[in-house]
Amino acid sequence: MNNSQKILKMISGFIEAGLITSKDLRKELLTSLKFKKEDFASKFDLVTKEEFVVLKKIIDKQQKEILDLKKTHKKSKKAKKP
Repeated sequence: MNNSQKILKMISGFIEAGLITSKDLRKELLTSLKFKKEDFASKFDLVTKEEFVVLKKIIDKQQKEILDLKKTHKKSKKAKKP
């Protein structure tokens, strides 16, 4: 039995027992979806937007330093040639 069938069976059981209102049902579904979303995100090891922006800045800075080093290396090679 897959997860959606389990959830539907659980909900129908609550409704049959009269223990749940529409607001409670909505709250339970939202909570369940929230946990599913968090579980899905944790499996893929996702990062927050803030972490992504910081890493992008670091990479941009390193790329600029690499380009500067390549330029100075080319200049020093040209200066050494007789």
